[in-house]
Amino acid sequence: MNKDIILKGMEIYTDQKVIADGYIKIQNEKISEVGELKNLKATKSFEVIEISSSFKAVPGFIDLHIHGVAGADTMDATTDALKTMATALPKEGTTSFLATTITQNKDTINHALENAGEYITEQQTPGRSEILGIHLEGPFVNPKMAGAQPKEYIIDPDIELLKNWQSLSKDNIRLVTMAPEQPGALEMIHYLKRNEIVASIGHSNATYAEVLTAIEAGATHITHLFNQMRGLHHREPGVVGAAFLRDELKVEMIVDGIHVQPEVVKIAYNQKQKDGLILITDAMRAKCLENGTYDLGGQEVTVKEGKAVLKDGTLAGSILKLGQAFKNIIQFAGCTLEDAIKMASVNPAKQINVFDRKGSISTGKDADIVILDENLDVMMTFCKGQLAFENGGDQK
Repeated sequence: MNKDIILKGMEIYTDQKVIADGYIKIQNEKISEVGELKNLKATKSFEVIEISSSFKAVPGFIDLHIHGVAGADTMDATTDALKTMATALPKEGTTSFLATTITQNKDTINHALENAGEYITEQQTPGRSEILGIHLEGPFVNPKMAGAQPKEYIIDPDIELLKNWQSLSKDNIRLVTMAPEQPGALEMIHYLKRNEIVASIGHSNATYAEVLTAIEAGATHITHLFNQMRGLHHREPGVVGAAFLRDELKVEMIVDGIHVQPEVVKIAYNQKQKDGLILITDAMRAKCLENGTYDLGGQEVTVKEGKAVLKDGTLAGSILKLGQAFKNIIQFAGCTLEDAIKMASVNPAKQINVFDRKGSISTGKDADIVILDENLDVMMTFCKGQLAFENGGDQK
């Protein structure tokens, strides 16, 4: 049974305002009260945690696109792999995420989806990052924009196969990355919309017109903006141009300064603003590990100097931490802390329809809270009211 906790003394970023000298009451994994310290009453049965007045409480970060971390990957298809991910991610302030797959043969995807579905429904515990569902990245993408998706397993969109996968996952697929120009894609987008699954455009060579058709069918998301998609050209706006111009599309971005130059991050922020961007990591198993050679979707990936690349030099996911992306967007785009909270917590929660319980510090929501210091480094992370990480201490 979780202890009832009061966090007190820090600055609190709620979805309504900033409370300078505040407190958060946590009971039964939920936020039961938020307010100014001077109004705090009835502390007797609570464990009180004093926090520096220069620290900030922000809502837990939500990563909609992450393959792996700390040596584990969604495609390992083991309980231990997902547990490793869920235990490691609070270090960077990530309190929930979508376990993300990669293009592979059908059997390998079957096992990964079955395992993730089983874990999501049976194995979750407070004090770890919560898996909110599955992001199916591929295999319904364009081979010309494969990037690190293994080309030999790329197939055309197949609704029957997707239905089978959704069944194997115990209805936990929440987001599908696909190329809308491929045969059968529009029918699949219609199907996804009907079933309240986010249809995302990614690894795509679609023209501007093709993206508009996909939006009409129900596409609402762009996977890792700029990377492996038709770029912005003055005579063909492409996927990037559509992403910039159409408010229906929320865009993910890997803000590590490697996948997208800082100046281009600022251009994207100027176009989409705080409501249109979602920070993701697209991280692979090498995150939190040393330089070396690792596996991604059966391919050899070399990690060196902050970059993860295939043998031919293609970028292969990232080793970015979401807490670092949070700091980077403020630095690169010149945006406010409140704007960064929108992009790291609020927007992803809204996009996959969990804002009723995640994404902001407000009464009644899950107590997913990150404490940042003066430099915006993660000092403590609470997952459903349980301390999951403390800087200087170990994870639970």
